[in-house]
Amino acid sequence: MDYREAVIYGVVEGVTEYLPISSTGHLVLVKEGLDSEGSDQAKEALNAYLIVIQFGAILAVAFLYWREVWAILLGLLGMDPRGRALARNLFLAFVPVAILGPLFADQIDHFLMDDPRPVAFALIAGSFIMFAAERMRRKRELTESSKPSLDLGQMRPGGALFIGLLQCVAMWPGTSRSMMTIVGGYLVGLRPVKAAEFSFLLGLVTLTAASGYKVVTKSDVMADHLHLGPVLVGCLVAGVSAALSVHWLVGYLTRRGLGLFAWYRLALGALVLFWFA
Repeated sequence: MDYREAVIYGVVEGVTEYLPISSTGHLVLVKEGLDSEGSDQAKEALNAYLIVIQFGAILAVAFLYWREVWAILLGLLGMDPRGRALARNLFLAFVPVAILGPLFADQIDHFLMDDPRPVAFALIAGSFIMFAAERMRRKRELTESSKPSLDLGQMRPGGALFIGLLQCVAMWPGTSRSMMTIVGGYLVGLRPVKAAEFSFLLGLVTLTAASGYKVVTKSDVMADHLHLGPVLVGCLVAGVSAALSVHWLVGYLTRRGLGLFAWYRLALGALVLFWFA
């Protein structure tokens, strides 16, 4: 991987990580488009890097939501009741993927990370999920418009665990962790912006764990086949791109819902299936 490819991967990762369109799915498609060649170990190293690059996006959200992160830290120290409740909800939402992720990580890498067709099917399936979720949200808001918005710390533990279970579905490339957790937020009563914010904060935990897991388990093969310079550049570009993407998404969801992203997923999935048929 050279610097040009690192920048491309960084932009794609940063822009798509927190949008409900699947960053991993897009990275798989970009990797196919760049036609990255090499040994099986080189491909293994690149697949690992496509997870590690999430560190940039993690830092972007930590910077943008530092007040929430600070409240969580105070809550863990027993100094902020709302922060403690939010920390509890994030922990419960993280538990399912913490159990299932390591069990299926190698199988996902082997069977799904090098084939764009499973990504296409997931993109299309996700679009219909989003259409249904958006329709449900609009109906609910018409009947419950006078109710105050549910705060992240007020969400029930069962709701957080439910979002965590949905997050596990996103281990399939092309599904989108953001999409599943935002839809899960809809289903437990969160408004669009709050659902997105919980998805961002849950991403801090989930993506840190996923990236750290790859660093620990794939550090040798990455060191043998990737240079440090492009790796760092990719993470930096991903961080800047993610910050801009998150800022735009929050503003967009304040005014609109998920419909635009559902149409995009449907169109891209159909195009990929046609191209690789």
